[in-house]
Amino acid sequence: MTQFLSYLCNGISLGSVYAIIALGYTMVYGIAKMLNFAHGDVIMIGAYIAFCAMQYWGFPPVISVLAAMVVCTVLGMVIERTAYKPLRQASSLAVLITAIGMSYLLQNVALLVWGANPKSFPSVVSLGSLSLLGGQMTISGEAIVTIAACVVIMIALTLFTGKTKMGKAMRVVSEDKGAAELMGINVNLTITVTFAIGSALAAIAGVLLCSAYPTLQPTTGAMPGIKAFTAAVFGGIGSIPGAMLGGILLGVIEILGKAYVSTELGDAFVFAVLIVVLLVKPAGLLGKTVHEKV
Repeated sequence: MTQFLSYLCNGISLGSVYAIIALGYTMVYGIAKMLNFAHGDVIMIGAYIAFCAMQYWGFPPVISVLAAMVVCTVLGMVIERTAYKPLRQASSLAVLITAIGMSYLLQNVALLVWGANPKSFPSVVSLGSLSLLGGQMTISGEAIVTIAACVVIMIALTLFTGKTKMGKAMRVVSEDKGAAELMGINVNLTITVTFAIGSALAAIAGVLLCSAYPTLQPTTGAMPGIKAFTAAVFGGIGSIPGAMLGGILLGVIEILGKAYVSTELGDAFVFAVLIVVLLVKPAGLLGKTVHEKV
C-alpha cells in the first residue's frame, strides 16, 4: 500500500507538470483556435534560460525562473506575431505545418547555441522532503512544489478569465471573433496576451520538469509537449479545469503503468487511454460538444 501511494504521488507530481503545459495548449486553442505545437520547445528554451541564469550568471533560483518566464513570454509573443498572425484566415493545415516548422526551428537554434550534449539541471527547489507513515513514504520537495504550483496556477487562471477585463475579452474572443471586434475588443492584442501567458507557463513547467528529471537537451520539451497536448484533449481542450484533470490523470496512468505493467509501455498506456476516451467522449472529460448550424 505504501508503495502504491508513493507511485500515486509521483504520478500526481508528473501529471501536474503536464497540466501546467496543457493549460498553455488549451488557452491558445480555446481562444485562437490554433494548435501551437511549438509550445513544447518553448518549455525547452525556458529550461535553458533558467539553467544559464543559475550556472553561468550566478542568479538565485527565483530570479532564474523569473528570467525564464520573461524570455519565454517575449518569445511567445514574437512567435505569434511572426508565424501565426499572418495565418489568421488560413486553413488549419497551414497553421499546423507552420507550428511544426517553428518547433524544428527552435530545436535547431537550441542545438546551435547550447549543443547536443545533455546538461545536468540543478534543482530550483530548496524545500526538503516530507516523510509520512513513520518514514515509510517520502515525498520530494520537487513534487510538493510542482503540485502546489499547478493548483495555484489553475486557480489564478480561472480567476483571471472570470474576473478581469482581459480575461472576459478572452472568453468573448473564444466564442466569436467577429462579435468581439464589433464590441470594440482588440482581438489581435487578446490573442497575443494569450500566447504570452501560455509561454510564461511553459517556462515554469520546463523548470519544474528539469528539477524533477535533471537532464536538459534540445529535445527535452518534445515528448512532454506531446503528452501535455494529449492531456489537454483528454480533459477537454479549451477547458482550464479539464487541462488540469487530464494532466494529472495522464501522469498517474503513466507512472502506474510503468510500475505495475511495463516500463517500456508506459507511454503507450497514455495514448491508449486517449484513444478510448475519444471514442467514448470525443469532447474530452470536461469538454462541451458544440453543434454548428450549417
